[in-house]
Amino acid sequence: MCGIAGLLLPGAGGQTDRVAAARQSVTRMIECLHHRGPDGCGLEVASGASDPLVVLGHTRLAIIDPSPTGRQPMVSADGSTLITFNGEIYNFRALRSVLGDDGWRSHSDTEVLLRAYARWGRECLAHLRGMFAFALWDAQRRELFLARDRLGIKPVYYACTEDGGFVFASEVRALLAGGLVAPRLDRVALSEYLAYQSLPAPRTLVDGVRSLQPGCWLRVDASGGVTHGCYWDLLGQVGPPADTSTLEDSRRRVAELLRESVALHLVSDVPVGAFLSGGIDSTAVVALMRDAGVVPRTFSVGFHEQAYDESVHAQTVAACFRTDHSQITLRERDVLDQIPEALDAMDQPTGDGVNTFVVSRAVHAAGIKVALSGLGGDELFAGYPSFMRLQRAAAVFRAWGHMPPLVRTLAARGVRILGRSSVAATKAAAMVASNGQLAHLYPLTRQVLSTSQRRALLAEPWAGPNAAAPDPYVALLEPALRGRPQAGTLTAISYAEARTYMHDVLLRDTDQMSMAHSLEVRVPLLDHCLIEYLMRLPDRYKQPAGTPKRLLVDSLDGLLPTSIVHRPKQGFALPFDPWLRGPLREFCATRLGLDGLAGRGILQPDVVWDLWTGFLDRHPAVSWSRVWILVVLEAWLERNGL
Repeated sequence: MCGIAGLLLPGAGGQTDRVAAARQSVTRMIECLHHRGPDGCGLEVASGASDPLVVLGHTRLAIIDPSPTGRQPMVSADGSTLITFNGEIYNFRALRSVLGDDGWRSHSDTEVLLRAYARWGRECLAHLRGMFAFALWDAQRRELFLARDRLGIKPVYYACTEDGGFVFASEVRALLAGGLVAPRLDRVALSEYLAYQSLPAPRTLVDGVRSLQPGCWLRVDASGGVTHGCYWDLLGQVGPPADTSTLEDSRRRVAELLRESVALHLVSDVPVGAFLSGGIDSTAVVALMRDAGVVPRTFSVGFHEQAYDESVHAQTVAACFRTDHSQITLRERDVLDQIPEALDAMDQPTGDGVNTFVVSRAVHAAGIKVALSGLGGDELFAGYPSFMRLQRAAAVFRAWGHMPPLVRTLAARGVRILGRSSVAATKAAAMVASNGQLAHLYPLTRQVLSTSQRRALLAEPWAGPNAAAPDPYVALLEPALRGRPQAGTLTAISYAEARTYMHDVLLRDTDQMSMAHSLEVRVPLLDHCLIEYLMRLPDRYKQPAGTPKRLLVDSLDGLLPTSIVHRPKQGFALPFDPWLRGPLREFCATRLGLDGLAGRGILQPDVVWDLWTGFLDRHPAVSWSRVWILVVLEAWLERNGL
């Protein structure tokens, strides 16, 4: 796992002063990314007499072929291509055998990727099984080619500069550090962050900076012109049912794909550990590691405070599978002391992520560079309670949505009044007022602040551009779901979860918080071959029927302990509600006051303060998350000078 950065400037690239300035910009970017790859760094310039100036940079976390032959940026044997690559290609050994036995200079997956591109061009993406973001300069085609993995596990951000150039990096702050991107706040993105506690892709809070979408590529020609394309789509896998005649056949195939994925994710030249929470997903990963003949080194984090501690379940799993287990028990003060560091680690602001920062720090301190996670199980195996609630709601509101808009509006007003405008009542009212389509219902389940609440919170002129802006998730889901009418409701919800909350919160937080500690986190439940199969299965195979994530559990055929399968879903949560009223009260008040966020002119000071005091007074309409996203926003703005 690594950090990548680079630029392309149109025009003849050979002038000494121009090259020096470009090198300095990329050097600043890779220095900003040092935490992602402390094992080495490199920078290469590619320019000919008539070529644009191209500079690629890299910071290295050495996992596969940690020798000097694996360093990057890497040049092809014939000198025609130059690559900087972040991620892992898990099937690189199989691809290497296909690409031939002669002339290899390393044992790295990077060189395999270079040769795969030489053989297949852009079609090489269809051959890759892994997580990746890379940029490749092709001197023969005179183009810079960027690509990202199918699920968006690894990030890459980019911007077009005012002089017609193009710049990219693994993190937004690296782009700012390069000095070629103006630090201006994106007004639409600000409202979207307040809605969803994170930035819906492709926007970022920096105006003009975008993320490359999952399963997509981007081409920059010699003049700086940018074109996009997609090579894979999660809903694109939905079609005729998978060619399995029975539920039992499907379970067997899911089990095969799970074992295959975990085996591939164990490919490494350094030891691989595993996060172990004691839930179904992490337990499944650990069980499959043991099934692959590996004695897993597992890590769980617990608290002295019993209400937030699930370490006993992790210990049960560790004992069951005889893992080399490390139990890390933290005091409340230990975590509180890490919160300012966690805020500094946020490349993009997020209302979540502190828990991942805490776990990753503990695992890194134990000397581990790679860890497997169970992330993705809830999204692909219908694990969230929202799957069943949305399935029922979709059935009810599909008919209700045909009622006249005035009737729906009046009914929604009644729901808000009866619910005293509590968080739950506000969301329920929005559903009642909606047209009943899943594309409109699902985003409401993930909203932190409603449209009217944001309108009241944002100061002019910041509120103006957002009045007519479509909701980003409705804009994503509506055409996607309309274009796949054969998708069942649970499959459609899986798509919604994976393309919104999982991508924009869970995967992004996992990347930025683990890489803050130079820790590579792998997610075997997000193997695209497994997902392609799951998306073709009918909903009836995924229904819980009394067993959470029934398809996952039953596919493993009794491998998981019953006590883990049927215990109440808990998750690794931090007690922010009492913390914000107690030990973090002064910390928050300072950042929300007139010397902080309320004094910036982007939010209404009185509304900010009403939210804070309403939370302290335990008003049902103000949850801790609505306050915390504002604290996080102020910390991010201050650190980045926006």
